[in-house]
Amino acid sequence: MNEFPRISHRIGSIAESATLKVDAKAKALQAAGKPVISYAAGEPDFPTPAHIVEAAMAAAKDPKNHKYTPAVGLPELREAIAEKTKRDSGTEITANQVVVTNGGKQAVYQAFATLLDPGDEVLMPTPFWTTYPEAIHLAGGVPVEVFAGSDQNYLVTVDQLEKAKTARSKVLLIVSPSNPTGSVYSREQIEEIGRWAFENGLWIVTDEIYQNLTYDGLKAYSITEVVPELIDRTIMVNGVAKSYAMTGWRLGWMAGPLDAMKAAANLQSHLSSNVSNISQRAALAALTGPQDEVLVMQEAFNRRRRIAVDELNKIANWIAPTPQGAFYVYSDVAGLLGRQWGGKQINSSLELCDYILDAAEVALVPGEAFGPSGYVRLSYALGDAPLLEGIQRLQKLFS
Repeated sequence: MNEFPRISHRIGSIAESATLKVDAKAKALQAAGKPVISYAAGEPDFPTPAHIVEAAMAAAKDPKNHKYTPAVGLPELREAIAEKTKRDSGTEITANQVVVTNGGKQAVYQAFATLLDPGDEVLMPTPFWTTYPEAIHLAGGVPVEVFAGSDQNYLVTVDQLEKAKTARSKVLLIVSPSNPTGSVYSREQIEEIGRWAFENGLWIVTDEIYQNLTYDGLKAYSITEVVPELIDRTIMVNGVAKSYAMTGWRLGWMAGPLDAMKAAANLQSHLSSNVSNISQRAALAALTGPQDEVLVMQEAFNRRRRIAVDELNKIANWIAPTPQGAFYVYSDVAGLLGRQWGGKQINSSLELCDYILDAAEVALVPGEAFGPSGYVRLSYALGDAPLLEGIQRLQKLFS
C-alpha cells in the first residue's frame, strides 16, 4: 500500500496569517478578562456607514438577490468600479475588465494564479503584507524579497530592483500606500519604477486597497496613470474593506487586460462563483453614495497617526517614521534588541512582541511576519483613548 501524506505539501507549507494569529491571541486574552490593548488587526474600528447597511438590508429582501448572478460580478457594480478606477486611479477601463471577488485576498491570489507558471519570480518590495508570499507560492511562483529599511522610509529603488531581477522575473508587485509600513511612493518614484518595469517587459500587480487613505494632501498615484504604457500588463487589486469599514463584507475586485480577466474569471467560476449579492449591493452603495463618513474616518486616522508617531518616538531606541497612508506605523526597534528585558535576553522582534504582550498587555505584530526581524507593526485603527494608553504602557515598560 502506498503511503501518502495526509496533507498535501502545497497546502501544508502555507503559514498561518501572522496578523490574524496575533489578533486572535489578543482577543482570547481579552475574553479571559485581561486588559489587553491590541494593535494587531488591520481594520477600521468604525461601523459601516448607515446608508451602505440600509442598501444591504433592502437587497436581502429582494428575491432577485437570492439567486446566482454572473461569477464576475453584478454589471452595475462593475460599472461603478470602472468609474472609481477612472476617478481615483486615473485609468480608463471598461466594466468587462473587472472581476468582483470575495475580498482583496481572493483578488491577490487570482492575480498571481493567472500570471505565474512554476518557477516564475515576483519582485516583492519588503516589508510585505503577510499574504503576498503565500499567494505567490500557491501559484507556483517564487517571491524575491527586495528590502528597504526605515532609512529609506521602506521604499525600494530602481537600483535595488535591477539588482534583484533575473531571467525568471515576470511580475513586479507594487503596494502604495503600503501595508505594513504606511509608506507612499511619490509620482516621480512611481514613474521611475514604472518606466523600468516597462523596459524590462514585466507584469505589474498593484494593490490599491489603501489608495483613499492618504494624509497631508498626498495622492497615491497608480502606476497605470503615470506610465499608461503599462495598462496592458497591469492587474489592479482593490476593494471596499478599508476605506468604508467593510472588512467583514468580503468585497474586493481585480481589474486588468481582457485576456487576464477572462482567465481569472474562468478560475473564479470554479473556485467560488459569484460573490454574495448582498455584499455587492452594499459595495455599490459605498462607491456611488455619499462619502461624508469616509472623510470623517480619514480625519480620525490622521489624528491618531500623529499621536502614535509622536508618542512612540518618545521611547528611547524606538524609531517610528511618519507614515503617509493606510493606518499603520512600522517601527524600527533594532535598538531594543540584544539586551536584557524583564531578566531575559531579547534578540528578535518576535521575542520582543512576546515580552511586550506578557509584561504590558499590549499586542503588536513582529517584523518577522512582514520580512526581516527588528521591526514591529502597530495599527492605529482603534479609539484615541486605547491608542494612547497602549503606547504609554510601552513608554513605561522601556523607560
